[in-house]
Amino acid sequence: MTNQNVTILVVDDEPPIRKLLRVGLGSQGYAVSEAPNAKAAIELVATEKPDLILLDLGLPGMTGHELLGKWRGEGLDIPVVILSSRTDEAGIVSALELGADDYVTKPFGMNELVARIRVALRHKFQQQGEKPVFHTGDLTVDLVKRIVTVEGKEVKLSPKEYDILRILVQHAGKVLTHHFLLKQVWGDSTDVQYLRVYVRQLRQKIEKTPDQPRYITTETGVGYRLREVD
Repeated sequence: MTNQNVTILVVDDEPPIRKLLRVGLGSQGYAVSEAPNAKAAIELVATEKPDLILLDLGLPGMTGHELLGKWRGEGLDIPVVILSSRTDEAGIVSALELGADDYVTKPFGMNELVARIRVALRHKFQQQGEKPVFHTGDLTVDLVKRIVTVEGKEVKLSPKEYDILRILVQHAGKVLTHHFLLKQVWGDSTDVQYLRVYVRQLRQKIEKTPDQPRYITTETGVGYRLREVD
């Protein structure tokens, strides 16, 4: 699917932000619709069925969180990328837990935003499902044989380390919250410190420079993301 066939709905009450996104995304070939509030957004989603929604959390009346909760509660599966202030970590986490696909913080760069949009759309349009072998940079993860290699050499992971990596691979490019990863790996709300310890150990095994990770990046106050690199 080319950008020309993709419609993005921008939901933000600030006209300058909507103009910036209309011009910036339009220059990338995307069709852009705009809504200044939740009411207009609900109507546009029903009539236009956009491919992706950029949603500001600080909307007047019905907030972005309430709108997202309504949509996900109704089964709407359109990818949603959150626009948020840089200091609103709690709001970002809450939105991701409600079903947002990703987020960018204001002020944001257009290149960063477009990269987030492409990841979210790729997950939506990926019909073949999970790939049995995942490659990024020098890292390869065989999800069938449960074999992890770096620069062609097999890396031995503990079961928990592998489970964390597997989940990150299955959602490559997307940010995953601490709570989501804890629930997937441990099945309950285990202390986030456990997760940090295992991620640190995992980085020691798959990163050339664990203190400056290339693959598993930290989203401060939110969670982790597996970056897809060249």
